[in-house]
Amino acid sequence: MVSLWQIFLVFGKIGAFTIGGGIPMIAAIKSELTRRKWLKDEDFLDIITLAQTAPGLFAANIAILTGYKLRGTKGSIVATVASCLPPFLIILAVAMFFTEFKDNEYVIRAFKGIRPVVVALIGVPMIDMLRATKMRWWSWVIVISSMILVCFMKVSPIYIIICVIVIALAVSYHIEKKRREGLE
Repeated sequence: MVSLWQIFLVFGKIGAFTIGGGIPMIAAIKSELTRRKWLKDEDFLDIITLAQTAPGLFAANIAILTGYKLRGTKGSIVATVASCLPPFLIILAVAMFFTEFKDNEYVIRAFKGIRPVVVALIGVPMIDMLRATKMRWWSWVIVISSMILVCFMKVSPIYIIICVIVIALAVSYHIEKKRREGLE
């Protein structure tokens, strides 16, 4: 069984060294948890799916769900505090001292240099999740259509999610109706 101290250390390290919030944290969390054999890839994909749909901060939702999976309520509290404490302290320190350095050319260059890393940290988990899902052709149609609608046609993701839910319910109803007719 994973100790609460181990959970605290792992999520504290993730919180301290991931830049950009929840989505870039996915790769670090997955790497740490699967390497330690605390979670399987399928379990992690389920956690990401639930964390994305739950209200609140994505990173906190991942910590809550992962901690709960590992050690119940105590695990979720420890994982959440550990993942949120380092960024909170870092932001506090930056807020206290940033006004003195905000116009410093080296600080400006450092922030510009971090941007490509954040993009990569967002891209890697997306590719990993696509590989793990083993999608069928119709799933790819939904992914590509959603990307086109959001990126190029500026359709709200909320409308896309609602449409996909309605379509999924209709298809499920149709399949269940055919199955029942076949049994009669």
